[in-house]
Amino acid sequence: MGSEYTSGLWEQAASLTMAYAPKVILAIATLIIGMWLINRLVAVLDAKLGEKDPTLNKFLCSLIGVVLKILLLLSVASMVGVATTSFVALVGAAGLAIGFALQGSLANFAGGVLILVFKPFKVGDTIEAQGYLGAVVEIQILYTVVNTFDNRRIVIPNGSLSNATVVNVSYYDMRRCDMTFGIHYNDDIDKAKAVCRRLVEEDPRTLTEPEPRIGVAGLGDSSVDIMVRAWVPTDELWPYYWDMQEKVKKAFDSEGITIPFPQRDVHLYNQ
Repeated sequence: MGSEYTSGLWEQAASLTMAYAPKVILAIATLIIGMWLINRLVAVLDAKLGEKDPTLNKFLCSLIGVVLKILLLLSVASMVGVATTSFVALVGAAGLAIGFALQGSLANFAGGVLILVFKPFKVGDTIEAQGYLGAVVEIQILYTVVNTFDNRRIVIPNGSLSNATVVNVSYYDMRRCDMTFGIHYNDDIDKAKAVCRRLVEEDPRTLTEPEPRIGVAGLGDSSVDIMVRAWVPTDELWPYYWDMQEKVKKAFDSEGITIPFPQRDVHLYNQ
């Protein structure tokens, strides 16, 4: 009796193996080949879109890759014999539960969509956001990657970027460089202004339109403050600023114009 029962089990196992083994092997082969094809497709899209629109590139490639892999898994499940309708219902219920648990991630996804639609910045722009200043290198599904100028990689959630103030430093191709130089109260204001104007006009990076403005910005405690406002190409702003600081100091020294230290007049009274 026991041998007959064992023999029946073996026959049933063999029958199930013969029935499902081809499906399982085909499903595994489909999964492996499908994953390879999806990765290849995403890589090709990444290369093509990267040439035309690097801002949209990473976001779309990530989204397409996730959607295609989900569809591939559904296809493989149906090949094995899993009821696709119940599987989709199960995935939908799980997705709803996961959605509640991952509200922050969904907000980041929505923020990424808003960034791509309204384009407050794009890949390659220099932005100031969340306390960081750097160049945008990637806009992903959930995060934006920024490289700072001291070579730090900052990952900022898209939800934060879409709901907060973002300063796009490189949006325009020219910027105004504001500089203030203090001179002694005994020095000639017109002479100091003439020196600053000469240095500004001699520099080839200075734009003639809008015209540079030079004037007295204020009367400080220890100095008369000369304000210089010149328009320059955006990528030359800081090199221009640093060079002008050095040029003005040397020119003031050669012209006998003093840049004063902070001073206080102390009056002593004998009672």
